Amino acid sequence: MAADMGYGHQRAAYPLMDLSGGEVITINNYPGIPDWEKEYWVKSLRSYERISRFKKIPFLGGLVFEIMDAFQKIKPFYPFRDLSRPTVQQKYFFKFIKKGLGKALIKKLNPSGLPFVTTFFVAAYIAEYYDYQGDIYCIICDTDASRAWAPLNPGNSRTKFLVPNAKVRERFLMYGVKAENIFVSGFPLPKENIGADKKILKTAIARRLAALDPQGVYRQQYQALLKEILPDFAQEAVLEMAHPLTITFAVGGAGAQAEIGSAIMTKLAEAIKQKKINLNLIAGNRPEVKDYFIEEIRRLKLEAVAGIQIIFDADKVEYFKKFNQCLNQTDILWTKPSELSFYCALGLPIIMSVPVGSQENFNREWLLTIGAGIDSLEPQYIDEWLPDLLESGRLARAAIDGFLNAEQSGAYNVEKLLLEK
Repeated sequence: MAADMGYGHQRAAYPLMDLSGGEVITINNYPGIPDWEKEYWVKSLRSYERISRFKKIPFLGGLVFEIMDAFQKIKPFYPFRDLSRPTVQQKYFFKFIKKGLGKALIKKLNPSGLPFVTTFFVAAYIAEYYDYQGDIYCIICDTDASRAWAPLNPGNSRTKFLVPNAKVRERFLMYGVKAENIFVSGFPLPKENIGADKKILKTAIARRLAALDPQGVYRQQYQALLKEILPDFAQEAVLEMAHPLTITFAVGGAGAQAEIGSAIMTKLAEAIKQKKINLNLIAGNRPEVKDYFIEEIRRLKLEAVAGIQIIFDADKVEYFKKFNQCLNQTDILWTKPSELSFYCALGLPIIMSVPVGSQENFNREWLLTIGAGIDSLEPQYIDEWLPDLLESGRLARAAIDGFLNAEQSGAYNVEKLLLEK
């Protein structure tokens, strides 16, 4: 069970589709959804997307966004304290749940008795409120979570939480969730980027090092470590994997920050034409973003250049498949610190554009803490600062730090937990 709101909830559910017959139920757009429910969700999503895009309007846009973000703000982690008091946001959602939001869906699913696994906290609220007969699991989609992700009455709740790291476990204890209902599973990453015994993953990392560390600075200094974590690693083999540096720039689910992709493309146009750099522009399932990128490619006369492509599909599941395929050939992932922060575990250095919202501020802090993320400098000067990062080996270090310090096996861990249960 996921929600069609941006990409985060559905991206987390995608790697688990094989556990549910290849299907994910979308709580705000499922077959047979009552008209009033559909209208409620459509209005909610439109409001969020409008405010996200409005944020870039000087002063007023930022002020409006700050007001909205205040309702979902994550409080500072320290000191450890009781944060179990329900929030205004939770009470707002429960007002509609008590009016019947989601009731028809739970009634339809109840006879199965199957585990109810969701990546959206409101779906967990609904399942428990309407007494779903099977076990209820909620997967946390960020490196920290607001009070809204925990139950209204956590001490009496039977919902089980699958959290990405030990810090989130501590956070949920502050929210009053019982320790036996919290499992540190890791974020579900796509299995097609990992493979049996992590073979696909390790092959991609070895290939990546050739582009991220062109002077061999990192490889020389950490040769022993690389031989330990990449058994087939050899300096000579890496050199044979030389290829144009490949950057993948991902736009958020609300279509925000597309102009950053244009700035990157503008400054790197000559390098792209000379086959020194490849650029993937991720438009997701947003046709307006795809059209914007097409116009920018035309403006720069890059239409016939093989080193630039747009990743788009109107169907989100197909988009996720294309995106994941693209990642195996990607050297740097440039994105705001959304749920894609967890993809650093695939050995991808993350260049972070400006966070949007409280949870992304915490994701940024996490990426910096584990060494896998680097704050973006001004995109219009990328032709100056990117070579410096490459020559120093800093991007190679970020790639390996992400691989070592973040969890790759979240999807497998969730699967094991459910099947053992």
